[in-house]
Amino acid sequence: MRLSLVIIVFFVSAFAKAQTFEIGIWAGGSNIIGDVGSTAYINPTGTTVGGIFKWNRSSRHSFRGTLLYSKITADDADSDDRSRELRGLEFDYNMLEASIGIEYTFWEWNLYNYKRQFVPYMYSGISAYRYDQQRLNNNAELEIYSNSIDVALPFILGVKGTLSDHLIIGAEIGARYTITDNLDGSNPEGRFGSNQPQRFGNLNNNDWYVFSGVTLTYTFGRKPCYCNF
Repeated sequence: MRLSLVIIVFFVSAFAKAQTFEIGIWAGGSNIIGDVGSTAYINPTGTTVGGIFKWNRSSRHSFRGTLLYSKITADDADSDDRSRELRGLEFDYNMLEASIGIEYTFWEWNLYNYKRQFVPYMYSGISAYRYDQQRLNNNAELEIYSNSIDVALPFILGVKGTLSDHLIIGAEIGARYTITDNLDGSNPEGRFGSNQPQRFGNLNNNDWYVFSGVTLTYTFGRKPCYCNF
């Protein structure tokens, strides 16, 4: 009980001294870079929605967290690779991703100069995501056999600008490098991992997934002092 009170007091004190915050929504699309579906790196086929929170710790960097829910889909019919078109695999499943990290602006981002601003930014950190594992069944179709939680490294580029004193709009494209080769069912893991005939595609590269979308956030909090960090 005492430990809980100490933790609560710590966070209350930290946020009381904090500078300015943003909270809002994230909406866009998703696609994977793997062995099923289109070979394009950016080709949103599923929808993604969620929330975003930022702590603008200085005029150049922010701590950021997101929680995103996405529909992951892929269809060989959308590929310009003839062998994939003839194979005819497709799938869809739901993914939940939580990510924390640092967002860095390429030049100063001062929310309190009351001027219109527009800046590019980059973000990286670590993501944890829950997804469905798939395999080829006896009918040469992909089926879900389990689910798993893995980690990924996000690499995000975006731009953002002020709409008003408290509203910020942004657009970003972010690729996530994963530690699995089975986002697309091409390399089953676990008890199915030793079944070589179920594997297909390039087994030497792990899969990526990409979220492309827009953000709308509301700013609040006192004027920052931007103390050294």
